[in-house]
Parts: sequence; structure tokens; C-alpha cells
Amino acid sequence: MAQHNSRTAGLAVVAAVFSLLPAAASGLLGDLLGGGSTTCTPQVCGAFGAPFAEPTLAGQTTAEKCIPDEDGELICKPAAGTMALLGDGRILYWDALEGTERVQFSVVIEFGEQAANDQSRLLTIGPGDTPTWMQPSPPDGGANPGGTQNTPLLPNLNTNDDHGAGALFCADLVQLADGRVLAAGGTNYYLEPGIEPLPVGLIEIEGLKNTRIFNPADDHWAQTDSMHYGRWYPTLVTLSDGDVFVASGVTKLVKPIYPEQPLNSGRNVVQTETFDVGCGEWHENGPLAERTLPTYARLHLLPNGHVYYNAGGQAFDPFGYAYDMALWNVVATYDPATRGWTDLAYAGLPLQLNQIGAQQLVSALNLTNPVAVTLLTQLLQSMVGSIVEDPVGLLEELGGTLGFAVDSGAIETALASGFRGSTFSVMLPLEPNADGTYTKAELLTAGGVLGGGVAPSPGSYLATASSRIDTITTGSSGTEYSSRLTGALTYPRWFTSGVLLPDGSVFAVSGADRDEVALPGLGVPVRRAERFDPATETWTPMASAINPRTYHNTAMLLPDGRVLVGGHAPINTAYMFSISLPGFSPNDGRDPSFEIYSPPYVFRSDRPSVTSAPSQVSPGQTFTIATPNAFAIGKVLLIRKTASTHLIDADQRAVSLPIVSRSIGQIRVRMPASRAVAPAGPYMLFVNRNTASGPVPSASRPITVLGADAECHQPL
Repeated sequence: MAQHNSRTAGLAVVAAVFSLLPAAASGLLGDLLGGGSTTCTPQVCGAFGAPFAEPTLAGQTTAEKCIPDEDGELICKPAAGTMALLGDGRILYWDALEGTERVQFSVVIEFGEQAANDQSRLLTIGPGDTPTWMQPSPPDGGANPGGTQNTPLLPNLNTNDDHGAGALFCADLVQLADGRVLAAGGTNYYLEPGIEPLPVGLIEIEGLKNTRIFNPADDHWAQTDSMHYGRWYPTLVTLSDGDVFVASGVTKLVKPIYPEQPLNSGRNVVQTETFDVGCGEWHENGPLAERTLPTYARLHLLPNGHVYYNAGGQAFDPFGYAYDMALWNVVATYDPATRGWTDLAYAGLPLQLNQIGAQQLVSALNLTNPVAVTLLTQLLQSMVGSIVEDPVGLLEELGGTLGFAVDSGAIETALASGFRGSTFSVMLPLEPNADGTYTKAELLTAGGVLGGGVAPSPGSYLATASSRIDTITTGSSGTEYSSRLTGALTYPRWFTSGVLLPDGSVFAVSGADRDEVALPGLGVPVRRAERFDPATETWTPMASAINPRTYHNTAMLLPDGRVLVGGHAPINTAYMFSISLPGFSPNDGRDPSFEIYSPPYVFRSDRPSVTSAPSQVSPGQTFTIATPNAFAIGKVLLIRKTASTHLIDADQRAVSLPIVSRSIGQIRVRMPASRAVAPAGPYMLFVNRNTASGPVPSASRPITVLGADAECHQPL
């Protein structure tokens, strides 16, 4: 006990030093801890319900989050580090960092042996908010039951067993058109260097090639085709044809040296792949599809079918820095048809690279791209030609940046530009043009940590309150990019979940005041939630959550318009062992509980209702919604069901459907014709009543957007 107390005292000294930072940086310690929420009424700020958690563990009823098994080893209830709202309304979730509670001295030297495959669960929230749980089969997703092949720095000098050899943790997920959930990547833990069977060495984390699919029809996990590259922290995006695009991830994190791919050492996976749903196979996309991206890159499908990178990702891996990470500052789009990237701009600044002939800048600087020299030559020739042929035009393009540098808001905008680490990126509702087409997407990103320009990882450590909207407009004249700052967050916040609500606003919840991967357990939780009003582009503080949730927190929109909040699975304090320090984040292990947040509109008596709607619709279809509020409905939103991890849900989107006619008791609306606007899969249908105080949404009806029959495509 004395030894443990001395360790605690040592950590307390470290914490005392860092405790000065949040007070000096914000002066809002009381509010960050949730103070001030008592002045909010539910009608103004909304309200959080009481936390609830799985009542049993290993067949025993217990309120504890961990208990010893028959061998004396701790087993724990999973925390929702990843969540997906299934088509039938159940919630599939799984844990993050399974086994940290077993660490006695240091996670760096022990976790390779203590880690275990993360457990998944199915949660049903029944009538009266009565929750029930069940386990999928197998509970851990079923990857690598006999271990997996590691890529050691030196032959035979690593521990290689089945400890955490197929963890779901750090995979990404999407919902397929038929409602199944595809999870790709994940984690293999081991110690390196080490000699079996001695548990010696330092932890290594290796990305998995595994892909597995959860089928809600039988609640079973099954393996499918593996990716060509191991990926830890990849990003998945559903394409307009229903296939799945994957980018980034890390093959080896702590010691990123790849003996079989030396040129890829020291950076994230640049090769991209596409999963052909029709034949269940992964295909590499070729050299022009390569791109250096941060882990869990913030990607979105645009209305023209291209994939947009929003210059955001995880900022601290903690040791997986990339030598080419300066290029993460450049926003870009990927065209699945040509399998190539187009650079648009340095994020947040007005200079558009694609308009001055520099649209393939990042591809030209990719050392592993066999056509990089050709692209670089073309780029230089284009720039020289512009200088010679139209120097005035080039200066006008550059002048947007040069003149911008002396504007009154220049410093704030410049600081908010570039890569943003550990931030959410939410696509605001897609609005139709007068002709019913969709050509503009707006992406809101707020909080996180600011990048360092040429070295955005690990970033600036302290959380930022800055908030900006990036706008992408597509059309026959090409793709245009612009950016603007919005009102700042009320509180600087890192690792905050962003949820698009059915009234078009954005709800931000959980997180901390600084990067808790840089120094785990030494941040101050931000329990006060916030709401972004798209009409005023300002943030307003809302109610405070009951439990503090920092690293690996999650949140999702429920069918009735409320928000399910869960998660919190921290790294051991200061990379040592599990302990909570007074005033800082709770780091004594995971939090397996959930809370339900009710936005202010839940407490209104004038919420509209939907009495009937089709269960399935097709692109371009006009369909009828029965509602007694037909003449008061101002907007109809189709919102895709959540599949989220580590703040990202690349498929999260809301589509505003044009109202084509009204009559007593019903409205008729039209689906977008393009599958890129509303890709096939499970959605929720909401209607909004117009009121003097803004839109008031209904509860939703489940609806599935149908896709074309899956075909097996041949790779190019």
C-alpha cells in the first residue's frame, strides 16, 4: 500500500503542475466541471436522464463495472467506444481498450500481455426507457481466435500470442445498404522486442487487415475478405453505388517501421482500397488514389459522389507521427470514377489550389507514387506558365491570401486554419436547389486542438473553442471551396462528439479541455453540452451531463429525437496505471453507463407527428407522409442512422426533401434522384413544424433507401 501511495503522490505532483494550465487558459473551471447548469430549465437547455448500465456481468447481477473471474482476473462491462443504430432500433456497441484495469504499473510495459479483444453488446431501449442487453455471437467479433501474424522489427523478437490479437477497438464501421454493419481494421497488441514466453518488451499496436460483418438478422459476426493493408484507425465511407472506400490507418503505431514496405515506414497507410459489396472483395485503387491522411481522417461523401477530406483527424496517435503530415492541412476530394485526388485549398484559407493549377500537389509529393515525378514536373510547368502568361491573374488569386493577412479578423482566421485534431466534422443538412438537385455541402468542425502547420501532430495540446464551416460547391464549372468562421464554442473542448439534430442544429457533448492522449488523466472534463444554431451560427451552452466522459466517448441521435450519450474508456493515467486524480478526468477504468439527453424540443407540447410513411423508398420517388400538421410543416429531413467511433461517422448526413404538395392530413415529398445524396441504407424520417422560435421536429419513422442490386465489379 505504501508503494502504491508513493506512486499516487508522484502522479499528483505532475497533476498539480498541469492543473495550472486550464485555469490560466480559460478561467472556466467551474463550468467545465458542469457548474452553472442549475440555472437552465429543460425547456431552455434540455435535460440529461439518470445514467444506466448493463446490470449483469458473467451471469452475475452486479452494479460494479469490473469483477474478478474464477481465476482472479478482472472482467469488465464494455463501454460504448463505438455505436451503431441498427435498422430495427437496437444499438450495437463495443468497448475500447479492453483490459486496462488489469495494468498494475505501466500500460507501456504491460498492456501487450494484459490487452484482450473488445466485447460487443446489443442494447434495446424499450417502452418507458427500459433497457435490455444481449451478446452478439461471438461477443468479440470473432477475429483471429488463434492469434495473428505480427511484423516485428527483428525476427522472432516479439511476443506473439492471442492477447488482443483481433480487437474491434480502432476499427471503423459503416452500415451497408441491407442494414448489416461492416467493421474494417482493428488492433493487435504485443510486446516488442520480446522472447516467448517471457512477457518483456514495450507495447506495440498493429493494425489488422480483418473485415467482419455483423448481421442483425441473426446477431452474428462473420469474417469476410481482408484488406491488403493492416489498418489501425482507418476511415470508411459508403460510396454512391453502395461499395465502401477505406483510407488511412496505421500498420504499426509505436514503432512505425515496416520491413516489407520501407518507403511507407514512418507514416500512415497511403494506399486506399474499395470493398466491392457485390462480390465481397477488397480492391486496391491504384497509385493516383494514394494520399497521406491523418488517422481517422474526417471524410464525407459529397452530392456529386466524390469523397471530401475535411482536414481533420486524430492528432496524437501517440507515437505514430508521419514525416509527410504537413500535407494533412490540404482539403481535397477523391473521385471514385477516376480513382484520383484533387487538392482544393489549405483548409480555412481562400486560396484555391485547383484554380491555380496545383490540384495534384499532394499526389506529386507522395514518395511512393510511381508517377509523382511526372505530376511534379507538370505542376512546376503549370505554375511557371501562369507566372509568364498571366502574372496579374495569379497575383489576384494569391491576393486573396495576401490581402486577407491584414484584415481585422486575420489572426483568428489564420489560427483556425489548417488541420484540426480530435475534432468532430458534421455535414449540415443538404438542401435542394430550385431544380431539385443538390450541389452544395457545408461541413461544421469545432473544438479539438489546432494543428502546428508543418507539424500538425501532436498539435497544440490545449483545446480550442474555434468553430468553422467549410463549403464545397460542385457543378459543371468544377469544385469550389470556401470557409468561414462561426461563433466560437462556449468552452474550449477536445474529443467532443457532434450530433446532427432533426431541427438542423448540432449538439456537442463530452470531451476535455486538453489532449488526453498526450497526458492521459490530466485533463478537466467538459460536462456542459452545447448547441449550434445554424440560423445565427452561434453556440449556446445547454444542460450538463451527469457523468464526465472524455476519451472514447460516443453519442447518437435516437429515433424519437433524443440523444444517447455513452462511452469513456481512458488510457491509464500518465501511461502508468488506472487512477483518478482530484479535479481531473476519471481514469480508474472505463464507464459502461449511458445517459439520454432530451433537447428542449422534447418538452414542447406543439411537436408535430408522423402517422404513416413508406418503410422503403427509391431515388427520385415522390411519396406521401401522413401528418395532422400538414400545413404547418416547413421541412422534412431524412437522417441516416448512426455508425460512429472516435468522433467520426463519415456516412452521417441529413437530406432536406422538397415538399411538392400538401393537402389535409398529408404532404408529398420527393427523394433526390442521385444515390450520392442519399446512399442506400437505413434512415429516420422527421418532419419539422414552423414556429416563431424556430423549427420543432417530430419523432421519426424508420425508412430504408433502396439501392441497386449489388454487382461484382472487376478492378481497373
